Amino acid sequence: MKKRTLLAATLSTVVAGGLGLLGVTNAHAAALNPAVAPGGNFNLSVWSLQLPIGSPGSPETISPARLKGANGYTNPAYFWTDKNDGSMTFWAPEKGVTTPNSKYARSELREMNANGSAADWPLAGNHTLSADLRVVSVTKNVAVGQVKLGTGGSSTKPLLELYYRANGDIYLGQQRSPTDGQTLHKLGNVPLGQRWTYVINVTGNKAGLTINGNRTTYTIPSSFNPYKQYFKAGSYNQSSSESTTNGAKVKFYALSITHN
Repeated sequence: MKKRTLLAATLSTVVAGGLGLLGVTNAHAAALNPAVAPGGNFNLSVWSLQLPIGSPGSPETISPARLKGANGYTNPAYFWTDKNDGSMTFWAPEKGVTTPNSKYARSELREMNANGSAADWPLAGNHTLSADLRVVSVTKNVAVGQVKLGTGGSSTKPLLELYYRANGDIYLGQQRSPTDGQTLHKLGNVPLGQRWTYVINVTGNKAGLTINGNRTTYTIPSSFNPYKQYFKAGSYNQSSSESTTNGAKVKFYALSITHN
């Protein structure tokens, strides 16, 4: 089978449940260079970036061509390399430009294909998003990883959404159907500011969520079969107000995608 691997840092590989999941550990994350743009440490040639700025209903989007490389795009307010540890840092305030279907601002990556087109993959196959990160600040709740519905229907909701709350609780929001709401599953607790890892794996109608090595599985309803999907990662703040100083800051030390 054809395999596409997008590595941001060296990751350890483990086989879990016969699915060939990627395991991410702090000990195996490669050293990051604090002197380069995020694209110098992470393969951003297959991501686009949405920022909480722009015109109402139309946030500014940065293309993969602008993001990639050591001299790639950086923004001192919303997306930058931490000068102390080299982490790729995202900031999303409570007040910012949002998409028409959301009331929350975000500084968030959206998966793209190598040819510059928007990623849009079927449930069939084996699809994995892995990350090593820490949440530095959050007002209430922030989404740090998503499987989002792509083409195939009218819904624009996320199939799966990984939330980190201000008290350290980590939840999976699982969409019940393309037209229904989410069921929340508590996956663990990590204190604010502490590094942790996640792996989101989709294999057909099964979803696996691994937090710091602890894996749980969920069934994806057949109502999602017509839809294709794509991954997202970053800081998608889940609270809004008139404040530009309250919000969510998230730092990534490793980020990768595989499709088998």
